[in-house]
Amino acid sequence: MIKIKFKNALTIGILFIALFITSCSEDIIEEEPRGVFTPEFFQTELGVQGGLTYLYENLRDIYGFAYFLNMAETGTDEYCAAQSADNNFYDLDLAGQGNLRPESGFSIGRPWGASWPAINTCSGIIENAAAVGLDDSLIAEAQFFRAFYYFLLVQTYGGVPLDLGSGELKFNQSPFRGSVRNTVPEVYTRAIIPDLIAAVNNLPDNPRVTGAVTKNVARLYLAKAYLTYGWWLENPNGIPTYPEAPRIDPDGNGPSYYFQQAYNLAVEGIENPGPYRLLDYFYDVHEGSNDRHEEMMLYSDRTQESAIYNGAPITGFGGTDDTNAAVWMVTSNYTTISVDGVAAVQREAAQSYGRPWTRMAPPVGVFTETFTDKDIDSRYDGTFVSSYRGNWDKGGDTTPSLVAANGLEIEPGDAVVSFLDEYDSSVNYVNGGNIGGGEIAGRSDYVINLNEINRRFYPGLWKLGTYRTDNEGGLGQPNVGVTRPFPIAKFSEFYLVAAEAQVKGASGSYSARDLVNVLRARAGMWRFDNGEQQERIEDNSAAMVNATPMVIDIDYILAERSREFFGEGYRWYDLVRTQKWNEYADTYEIGGNDASDHNPTVTTRNIEPYHYLRPIPQNQIDAMEATDAEKAAYQNPGY
Repeated sequence: MIKIKFKNALTIGILFIALFITSCSEDIIEEEPRGVFTPEFFQTELGVQGGLTYLYENLRDIYGFAYFLNMAETGTDEYCAAQSADNNFYDLDLAGQGNLRPESGFSIGRPWGASWPAINTCSGIIENAAAVGLDDSLIAEAQFFRAFYYFLLVQTYGGVPLDLGSGELKFNQSPFRGSVRNTVPEVYTRAIIPDLIAAVNNLPDNPRVTGAVTKNVARLYLAKAYLTYGWWLENPNGIPTYPEAPRIDPDGNGPSYYFQQAYNLAVEGIENPGPYRLLDYFYDVHEGSNDRHEEMMLYSDRTQESAIYNGAPITGFGGTDDTNAAVWMVTSNYTTISVDGVAAVQREAAQSYGRPWTRMAPPVGVFTETFTDKDIDSRYDGTFVSSYRGNWDKGGDTTPSLVAANGLEIEPGDAVVSFLDEYDSSVNYVNGGNIGGGEIAGRSDYVINLNEINRRFYPGLWKLGTYRTDNEGGLGQPNVGVTRPFPIAKFSEFYLVAAEAQVKGASGSYSARDLVNVLRARAGMWRFDNGEQQERIEDNSAAMVNATPMVIDIDYILAERSREFFGEGYRWYDLVRTQKWNEYADTYEIGGNDASDHNPTVTTRNIEPYHYLRPIPQNQIDAMEATDAEKAAYQNPGY
């Protein structure tokens, strides 16, 4: 057996994890730091409950961490490297400035490092549950999370170990240096699918505490696992897998079987929603004051009330290691906007602003191809920051007004720089606001056409932006990590999973067009215009439904997935699952690093078939007690 030193990435004994224990008598998960997590601890009811709470806390190590969006979005049609990118981002952009390799940055190894302690914790809970009289529903939570992390790993790296040192899917009680990778079919059929079936059967309809997993959360992930495994078996573009294995299901089922199962489960989830539902307005899905709503099924939680329960600082100049800082990377440096000698748009702890790092930028195609119906489809408005507004008064500057575009005056709260929904050939770029803005006659704000953006200044990602309630009329705490929950799974995904499965041949009472039109009709409903910052009561649902093609294909499903989930960490996995990555993202268009560059050029990426799997982190390979040949064989080919 190959031996590997697991260190922090695969610490099977769980001896170095900060554990958080829960009180089941409360309606929220309470966290209390604990220094060690010994095997004996699992043999108590308190220990098992503590292990379950750790599984929720551990979500923070992946979802929302600073480089999460880099890992899951850079290099796709949704994001490319921006002006302040370094090799962490260039490596994943695959555009020639970097080189994706096992040593690459902070991104590619995070799922590997964070998943193994959680998987072993799950096995410890499951094995000791009977001894402590644990209810089947609590065992099912551990089964869900073991499948959840294995599903993340197999999508990211291919086949991974089922035996962590004490036998397949067994809790390992001591540090172990051996590792043998199972094949993709083995991981799905021995771990992911059985655990999720058990979770669906035994989880309750309603969460035992706020944010806990339920029967319908497990249904969604089982449907996604069936869908993804069906694509893997079909392998339409001949993408290689590793460890090498025939595209044959051990149970003798073909892709069509799994697509049908995905459809059935997704429809069952829609028809048996439990405590979940689609919100009436897309805007409300991401509006900060409305977090933890009925559409949100699973999230990595944070809070501004306590640094302990937030898992990171809540004031000051917070770092990136343990914070929810992913949205910083896709926020351009709007703080360089100046008007009339005044810093007109200052760093603020508000949803349109936050801490700007300018590491990732959306290419032009996002706005010209994905979000085309901006006037009736509220998802563009509910996803991006399309206007940056004056807030110099909140920074203590009492200047009542500033002279902006066309010599017109603006006041605090007025738009300073705006991105135009529709292309306007009359824009005269004058480097307005020191941000490359242009002028249109009669407008006091500087403007930029969306097909003329650059890597320096572009629309921010409003949906994940900072939201706090303690600004007290000022700029607040914009330099500390976001204290909002980071979304992981939403009820809306049931519709797109079922629609995709139907496109792949599944049959049932709802067509793909029926399913996507539920979301498109919702997208046509407006109650607020984010760009204009004013109430907008408008029903464009009929127009949205009528614009839906009569025949839905996988390309349309992927477009709808981007419109629904843009910038939330879905895209790389969607394009890898459907084997559309190279087709969708081999080139992109955007301007250069200068704010005044409004002449986008085409960049070509080099996406090879082996890139469809991420490399195993090199520090894990280096720690193996094995020959050089054995270490090389453990790594995914191409790296």
